[in-house]
Amino acid sequence: MENILRPLIVIGGSVLLTLIIGWATDRLMRKADERHNETPLWGLLRRARVPYQVVLCAALLRGAYDEAKLLEENKVAVGRLLTLVLIGAAAWLAIRIAAAVVETTYSRYARVHRDPARVRRVRTQVTLITRVVSAVVGVVAVAAMLLTFPAFRAAGASLLASAGILGIVAGVAAQSTLSNMFAGFQIAFGDMVRLGDTVVVDGEWGTVEEITLTFLTVRTWDERRITMPVSYFTSKAFENWSRGGAQMTGTVFLHLDHSAPLEKMRERLRDILRACPAWDGRDYGLVVTDSTPSTMEVRALVTAKDADDLWTVRVTVREQLISWVAEQHPYALPRVNATDAALPPGFPVPGAVPGRVPARRTHQHDHQPTARPDRP
Repeated sequence: MENILRPLIVIGGSVLLTLIIGWATDRLMRKADERHNETPLWGLLRRARVPYQVVLCAALLRGAYDEAKLLEENKVAVGRLLTLVLIGAAAWLAIRIAAAVVETTYSRYARVHRDPARVRRVRTQVTLITRVVSAVVGVVAVAAMLLTFPAFRAAGASLLASAGILGIVAGVAAQSTLSNMFAGFQIAFGDMVRLGDTVVVDGEWGTVEEITLTFLTVRTWDERRITMPVSYFTSKAFENWSRGGAQMTGTVFLHLDHSAPLEKMRERLRDILRACPAWDGRDYGLVVTDSTPSTMEVRALVTAKDADDLWTVRVTVREQLISWVAEQHPYALPRVNATDAALPPGFPVPGAVPGRVPARRTHQHDHQPTARPDRP
């Protein structure tokens, strides 16, 4: 009977104690979160309750397993397994706590500073710092797990002896990876590109959606994702429309007839922009920028607070101006001249005999009867 009750008491007690401590800790964090609404720290720490309970349970089972007298022939293997679980859960918990602290720091900074560019820069740095911390904690946890095996501890001396050669080989083999990692740090702390920036790379317009230590993801306007190494942004030229502020100026070009009413078009442009919520009200204008024998090029200048609103303003102005010209002033639309060109005086007519007056071209209605017909 003791062989059954002892394992049940040890294992059941460890699990029950873990649930009680986890529930009490979660209650305390919930009350702290309700009491301190100005900081999201306690709410973020509540996300770590699962790894926290796993750490508690693994630690209690690892400490009390010898008293359970269960699977004594596999005592070493079970103990090592519980140690591995404890190390992995501890690393998981450390990553969650570090992420909560970093996210809280970013939230406080975002509330204090209203400059979107500075907030995006800090967001990029915070994201990369979190990834670096996670990578370091993961490497340390894996190393600690490997050291629990005697074979790896015995091979430690030989591994250290060959560390120099392995370092050289790894450096040569991972040259591109290392360059991307250093480029990632350069982007994060050099303020070259940030999360949420509007960029143009390889002719593609999009928004920076994700930045890691090795690659960067750009979300295009048609919901595609372009993934490229971060070293691209440190070695090649690219357009950053969000650099120095998100406000932008755009143009709309129309090709119209030379008789287009420019003053009325300026008034119509003003009315269109006033009715467009995406226009920021900073500036507008309409001028003739070019002229050809058949048309003239009219440029409408508009402004907006960011690239998305600028696109909306441009398409709205283009559509409504063309509709207005077609309805109110159709003569101003581009036309193709299908009539015969008027020749200047004295210009020789092709096929005419010199000295002879060319015959006048007559139409059907020009023929008149030479004599009055007799009455019946």
